[in-house]
Amino acid sequence: MMTAAQLRAARALLGIDQKRLAELAGVSVPTIQRMEASPGNVRGVVESLTKIVEALDRAGVELIGEGAQSLGGGRGVRLKESAPK
Repeated sequence: MMTAAQLRAARALLGIDQKRLAELAGVSVPTIQRMEASPGNVRGVVESLTKIVEALDRAGVELIGEGAQSLGGGRGVRLKESAPK
């Protein structure tokens, strides 16, 4: 699962806009917009979500699940468990 906040943060880390991510993933801009507007976990067609995750991976973004360890050596950010909502 990926949250809308993770998706926005991934784009920010790459320095790309919604249009560029849509091009990299082979999906439409409205698809990206809907996913980023989702409350909590991203909702959408599994195929589109898979394409976006794969595009982010190819671009060098590692999505870290809740409670998962990051084994990569790159830079990144992560919310603390006690982060206010």
